[in-house]
Amino acid sequence: MLRIADSQRVLTLILAAAAFSLASCGSVDDAMFGGDSSSDQVAAADTSAPGTLPDATSASAPAPSGSSMPGTLPGAAGGASSVAAGPNVSITPVVIEPGTDTGTAVGQKVAQVRADVAGLQDKIVSAAQRLADLRGQAGASAAAYHDTKARITTHLQMGTTRGNPELVAQWNTAQTSLDELTANINALNALGTDVSGYSSRAHFDLDTIQATYNVSGAVDEDHRQLSVLEDETDQTVVLIDRLMRQVSEDVQRQTAYVANERANLTTLASAIKNGELYGSELGAPMIASSTAPASYGATPSGAALVTIRFDRADVEYQQILYTALSQALQSRPGAGFDIVGVSPTRGTATAVQLAQTSARRHAQDVMRSMTDMGVPATRLGISSATDPSITNSEVRVYVR
Repeated sequence: MLRIADSQRVLTLILAAAAFSLASCGSVDDAMFGGDSSSDQVAAADTSAPGTLPDATSASAPAPSGSSMPGTLPGAAGGASSVAAGPNVSITPVVIEPGTDTGTAVGQKVAQVRADVAGLQDKIVSAAQRLADLRGQAGASAAAYHDTKARITTHLQMGTTRGNPELVAQWNTAQTSLDELTANINALNALGTDVSGYSSRAHFDLDTIQATYNVSGAVDEDHRQLSVLEDETDQTVVLIDRLMRQVSEDVQRQTAYVANERANLTTLASAIKNGELYGSELGAPMIASSTAPASYGATPSGAALVTIRFDRADVEYQQILYTALSQALQSRPGAGFDIVGVSPTRGTATAVQLAQTSARRHAQDVMRSMTDMGVPATRLGISSATDPSITNSEVRVYVR
């Protein structure tokens, strides 16, 4: 027979085994079907072992007082205070850590440089805002220019009178928009000069920081603050260099754009004068092509590209001339042209002289039309000749 003490020990063993069995079943159920995440995770978070990292999804601890997150202005309560200067360009000032007064001469020098670097942050933000404003103004001027240019082109395509005053007024409006873009380029150049000055100042501060390391009489805190300030100044230099690069790229891009459109407006002015749209501008491909000067001989050889016979008044030759020039420039973008005024030799000496004068005048008119179409004058040569087989003056255009 079992004694009471033995019975109690057996009962204790049975209860312990039952408890272990229930715990094991709970572990298996959690592994197969998942447990109650809401309560279990909270309990696990509360009972985490000392020295373990908190879960990445848990709420972050508040920042210590007096500190700020990277990319925010000192004293800012929200997110980063930055200036978006355009596509893929956002200038966020560097946060300058405030230092403590160590009472040393080196500490005073650190405070001076820190104030100077902090002042550069305000200037960088102001310059980035200026760049954003100038880009917005340039975009508005370019949009107004292309809108006016499209209306002129549409009107010419539909047909209009020569020298239509409405088109002349619209052309002047387009010219004003290009003038605004030119003023915008000047403002960008001025901004680039200012940013270059900021860069020089930042590099000077960096040199001063590095030289201050060698000054005697500093405490360890002075060198710690110098190290922090050196890193902040390096970041400032990077921001300034990025801003300088953006300004320089804008100046180059807009300068090329305005030069292109000036040539296009010249071609459009000729079309308005004649009341006829020739086609795409010849100025753009000529600007992009080689600028090597063309050589011209005294007497052109080969067949003429275009022969214009002035056998009546008001000869309409512009469209034919434009088409021939366009085809020649497509095959030879760097081509030059010789314009020869050819006169007949029949009749009296006075008649021959008058015919030569008329041929030269017609050649000058053709040359003026070609420059209006966008062909640079440096690629044009003009001369005169006689031909006994013709009865009226002609202008022949040769490709060189």
